[in-house]
Amino acid sequence: MSTETAPRSLAEALRARDDASLSALLRSRPDLITPVPTDLTQLATRAGTRASVVRALERLDRFALQTAEALAMASDPATYDELLGLMAGDDADPAVTAAFPRALGTLREQALVWGPDDRLRLVRTARELLAPSAQHPSATGLGPTVAEATAGMSPGRIQEIVAAAGLPTTHDSVSAVAALGGLFTDRTRMAALLDDAPVESLDVLSRLVWGPPYGQVTAEPARHLRWLIDRGLLLPTAPGTVVLPREVALHLRAGHAHRATEPVAPPIEHAPARTHRPQVVDSAAAGQAYTALATIEELLKDWHEGGPAVLRAGGLSVRDLKRTAVALDVAEPVAAFWVELAYAAGLLASDGEADERYAATPAYDEWLELPAAERWVRLASAWLAATRTAGLVGGRDAKDRTLSALGPGLDRSAAPEVRLRVLTFLATLPEGASPAEDSVLARLHWERPLRGPQDATDDLRSRLARWALSEAELLGISGRGALSSQGRALLGFPSASDRDAGSVGPGDKLPVHKRHHPLPEGPHSPAEQAAAAARAARLLAPLLPEPLDHVLLQADLTAVAPGPLERPLADTLGVLADVESKGGATVYRFTPGSVRRALDAGRSASDLHAFLAAHSRTPVPQPLAYLIDDVARRHGHLRIGAASAYVRCDDDALLNEILVDKRSAGLRLRRLAPTVLAAQADPATLLEGLRSMGFAPAAESAEGDVLITRAHAHRTPPRSAPEPVPDGPPVPDATLLGAAIRAVRAGDLASTTPRKPAPATDRPGNGDLPRTSSAETLATMQAAVLTGESLWIGYVNAEGSASQRVIAPIRVEGGFVTAYDHTADEVRTYPLHRVTGVSELADDQP
Repeated sequence: MSTETAPRSLAEALRARDDASLSALLRSRPDLITPVPTDLTQLATRAGTRASVVRALERLDRFALQTAEALAMASDPATYDELLGLMAGDDADPAVTAAFPRALGTLREQALVWGPDDRLRLVRTARELLAPSAQHPSATGLGPTVAEATAGMSPGRIQEIVAAAGLPTTHDSVSAVAALGGLFTDRTRMAALLDDAPVESLDVLSRLVWGPPYGQVTAEPARHLRWLIDRGLLLPTAPGTVVLPREVALHLRAGHAHRATEPVAPPIEHAPARTHRPQVVDSAAAGQAYTALATIEELLKDWHEGGPAVLRAGGLSVRDLKRTAVALDVAEPVAAFWVELAYAAGLLASDGEADERYAATPAYDEWLELPAAERWVRLASAWLAATRTAGLVGGRDAKDRTLSALGPGLDRSAAPEVRLRVLTFLATLPEGASPAEDSVLARLHWERPLRGPQDATDDLRSRLARWALSEAELLGISGRGALSSQGRALLGFPSASDRDAGSVGPGDKLPVHKRHHPLPEGPHSPAEQAAAAARAARLLAPLLPEPLDHVLLQADLTAVAPGPLERPLADTLGVLADVESKGGATVYRFTPGSVRRALDAGRSASDLHAFLAAHSRTPVPQPLAYLIDDVARRHGHLRIGAASAYVRCDDDALLNEILVDKRSAGLRLRRLAPTVLAAQADPATLLEGLRSMGFAPAAESAEGDVLITRAHAHRTPPRSAPEPVPDGPPVPDATLLGAAIRAVRAGDLASTTPRKPAPATDRPGNGDLPRTSSAETLATMQAAVLTGESLWIGYVNAEGSASQRVIAPIRVEGGFVTAYDHTADEVRTYPLHRVTGVSELADDQP
């Protein structure tokens, strides 16, 4: 592209792009398409707004951002060689030279840079953001140019500096400043000038060369400072403040705009000692996946009849979180993770009642009916897309309030992208290799560097990455620090087993799961996401242990489950015995209280004997049989009903024993009849009090029947999973991109097509809509139908919004014109009374 044909604005540069290039721009900066701009001029204006430019800069990798920063320091416009010189330096670093075209191409693709190679321009807003100032120093550490630093200096002082630098004086300040800048950019003459500098002066320059370029001086500077100030090597910017000019700094830096240019992403490192066989990794991950499923089930079973109360501000109290951690036998941060995961998957919510509590949702019952591998996929997919961050629980928000589990303030829109990037890093390693955490953080910060004083945000991204690694291990996406086969499948990366089976080729790549956020690899359809989830479930299913239908009964009143139990067996055994320990095998202990619990649930002694005999691979121990019979014999011998409450028993000696027992004093019992005691306590308190004394009473109804007590499953009304907080607009799909580009092109055609000049009285001015009389509009429309010509019209819709359109009239009748609308790329009908005016297009237009 020659200088004569070079675009004069960003809008013209965008107009010269093809559809593929515009699609790449809108895909990388989706905020530009929300809503769809009317034409390319509006698209260019939107691409230059501060919010959009800041978002685009924050999504650049480190080298592309450094290239943009260097261009902000270059002349405007700059040449390709000038910008490359700032990046590669005088030594022309080959790594920088090789990576530079890609970085410049990225900036051009995202419309941050435009123009041919001999006239490169950075978008004005980006230059303002990246250019240095006293308040906001540049990331390059460079100060203002000589021309900028001397803008307010007197002409006499400028001539004194030129003379002290060994240059001839000039007749005006402009040429003097240009001569001084030429000296500072001439490597040979500049080196000769610095050879005469005092050692102390060179030491001052070395302290300022990499920034910040500003320094403080007294009213009477020292001799070595005076030498620098006299020659313009330090220029005053304010009383007592001097700055190192940009040209001088670049000479001292050997032409480098940055102290450390990073053209190549740091590698993800792994040690051979941290590498395991893929089968070992998959087995470890599958074991943890099973633990994740069991933990979620145990959590919601613990909240079966209604969980903890919801705080007034929302969320769990610290005490309830501690109780949950004890019940799950995990640390509190891990308990917070499981609670948040169940909530993100839609399995847990608040019931919304007056006494609001947390409970399982109806979706939990549906989830329980799925195969184990599909249940795991539901959990892992919810974790990948969730913006709620469990690691923040226990921290403080901006108002110094404690962040609680399930409470507000835990959403971090960057969390899904950080998780996916971290897992993508793991996928780039050989299968079975575990990365070094520091190298993961270094790579993350290279791909998404943060500019300026944003330490808190930077620390958050580091913490998000660390949490992603630990949570992926807890969930079974990774095993022993390495990405598992099922994790690769869920993310869309083929494993070695996939390639060996011939299901994918060596260079093929499956889609990455995505919900609301753009991923490093780009958008994917729901069908591709479902296929990836199905592959992950198929890979995981053979690795999960098969549910068992038996236990091993032991003489010490315990039962050992050597693996996961089938659900009916586990549910019944959970009522009949207490869990004593968990792990690869679960140990249950039978106690009088647990047996009584089973009897209260409606089981008889014979039912329990038959159940144990049917599901035990060992004979039923005699002590266990005696325990069941003994508890059953005493169960229901005492009967408690509502008087306020009463106790009745056919054995009056047993009632005498209760009355004389000092532990019954709090129940305030008195005899009403030989077989009946009355109490001032309620039936539940009386029932619990007698059980604590070692008796086995049973509750009865008003009709005298024994009440069977079973756990009441409390469920919330139907609830949907919490929606992640989007990190900006979603990436548009191909259909939306195609439609948007057609609309923008058509709108641009309508706004830029030359028109025949209208009469002086009717000619629109300053971009106004065309204005013609109703009769002239009708006549022009009818003539265009006969000749097939296109017209430029002004149109005001029912909402009062005005627009310009290019149409080809097809039919005019009944007060309406039917025409092919080039702007909308379709045939439309318009009321003639809403057309403000009409104008013919120029003769040289199609």
